[in-house]
Amino acid sequence: MVSTNAIAGYSDALIVLGTAALVVPTVRRLGLSPILGYLGAGAVLGPLGLGSLSTGIPAFSWFTISDARNVAGIAELGIVFLLFLIGLELSFQRVKAMRRLVFGLGGLQVLITGALIAAAAALAGRDPRQAIILGAGLSLSSTAIVLELLSNQERLTTSVGRASLAVLLAQDLAVIPILLFISILGAESGRSVLATLASAFLQAALALSVIAVFGRVLLRPLFRLVATAGSGEIFIAAVLFVIIGAGMIADQAGLSMALGAFVAGLMLAETEYRKAIEATVGPFKGLLLGIFFFTVGMNIDFRELLREPLLLAGSVFGLIAVKSLVLTGLAKLFRLPWPVAVEVGLLLGPGGEFAFVGIGMAVAAGLIEAHLAGSALAVTAVTMALTPLLSIAARQLAARLSPPKGVDREMLALPPGGQKHAIVVGYGRVGKVVCALLRAHEIPYIAADTDAVSVARDRRAGHDVYYGDAADQRFLDSCGLAKATGVIITLRSPGVIDEVVAHVRAVRPDILIVSRARDADHARHLYGLGATDAVPETVEASLQLSQAALIGLGIPPGPAIASIHEERDEIRRSLQQAAADAGLERTYAVRPKTPRAGSKNGRP
Repeated sequence: MVSTNAIAGYSDALIVLGTAALVVPTVRRLGLSPILGYLGAGAVLGPLGLGSLSTGIPAFSWFTISDARNVAGIAELGIVFLLFLIGLELSFQRVKAMRRLVFGLGGLQVLITGALIAAAAALAGRDPRQAIILGAGLSLSSTAIVLELLSNQERLTTSVGRASLAVLLAQDLAVIPILLFISILGAESGRSVLATLASAFLQAALALSVIAVFGRVLLRPLFRLVATAGSGEIFIAAVLFVIIGAGMIADQAGLSMALGAFVAGLMLAETEYRKAIEATVGPFKGLLLGIFFFTVGMNIDFRELLREPLLLAGSVFGLIAVKSLVLTGLAKLFRLPWPVAVEVGLLLGPGGEFAFVGIGMAVAAGLIEAHLAGSALAVTAVTMALTPLLSIAARQLAARLSPPKGVDREMLALPPGGQKHAIVVGYGRVGKVVCALLRAHEIPYIAADTDAVSVARDRRAGHDVYYGDAADQRFLDSCGLAKATGVIITLRSPGVIDEVVAHVRAVRPDILIVSRARDADHARHLYGLGATDAVPETVEASLQLSQAALIGLGIPPGPAIASIHEERDEIRRSLQQAAADAGLERTYAVRPKTPRAGSKNGRP
């Protein structure tokens, strides 16, 4: 028989895993960060949220966590793996390449911001230990949230992305001495700060040296032996052995397991097995980070949010303001443009996940009382939740601060009115191919795109493309929509595609509209909006793949291509029928598709 305590532990573990399966997809649909979903779920379902009601309402125990100790092991594992992944990404070469911004901009930000917050805490009556811990913890930003935002915006390689990454790397490096400091104070809190640091830093240095020496001597031979076995399971076991083993050595030396895992990741980042380890840990990375943030959310006490709302709001504003001003000033000192400096400052102004780790360790060690920790963590949680909004505000403010650019003379070119021509909306890679084929078949066209930089570059290269928004009635009129014979949409964004299709169809019920679609569902939606033909990227890729496979397997090209055309027509009919069955299809006098001379299957 399984004990009641074991059942409770399994139940709480299922709640954490269920969050990943149910809450996160819902949050993604709403366009929010999954990290915020994990934090919110942990706060709501944790012992400081609905879990506190489980004693009075037993039914709540089925979907809440009433005792944080039941998932303490999972929480510790999440922190350990988080530090390991950071160490794995922090190769010495990467830090060296960005050393000026990492140790200059990032290092100064941590020191100055931490000192200012610590000074404010000391003035509020906190003792030096508490003030330093609060200053150090709140000086850090959220690596996971910021990098996810920049990655989704495809801006990691921009000036803002590189500067933000440099500061976050410095903050990740600062986590180690901060955790060391808290561990040291917690182990020997009865001695003075300087005496404690002097003795315990020596002990920490010895322990980390042991890990580093054994790592240098044993890691490569170990993974070389494992790699020769050719077994993925053994490789996973070796990775877990190194992570947990390094963590246990650090723990036995009085340090945190997370610190040992970080050192292990840092050493493995320098080996030839780094990419293989990343591929091994990759499938678990999101889940492990989710577990970490769920357990972080369990430390958020909603009662702190309601106890003193004005003080909370002032603290949130103060934290963001102090960090943003310090970062902006330092960014200018390091000769970054004002728009970049302001955006980096606002983006990294909120607190980060390591405040929960550091302050949580301080509470466990008896260095900070629970009430103070709850207030600090509530401020951190609110600022983290504000990060996406601050990112939007930062981009808008940066755009206003950007110096006005001279109008490129290439942008002044206006499209000719034209008649009996095609309008190609979007002049990226797909649009260029479409226009090349139209030229080959001597079909007149007007191409348009909203990317001013690429339009100017393409026009200088001799391409006949014009800058403008195809969803704008005036621009479409200038392109000669009234006399055009067809509109071909090659854009990537489904929302913009829908807008252009609906707008064109409203103006010209009789015109041919051929549009790119993301997938079959989007194509069906476009047929409902009135598109003559919608080409799903996923379906078309599968047809091209099938055609190559058939010919490669010995089917003559003629029959193979014919069967692909038949399959394409069948898919088109099924999507159009699905749109009609769903009540989406509108009645339009759509031009019948007739094959052009020199074209295949009636498709331009």
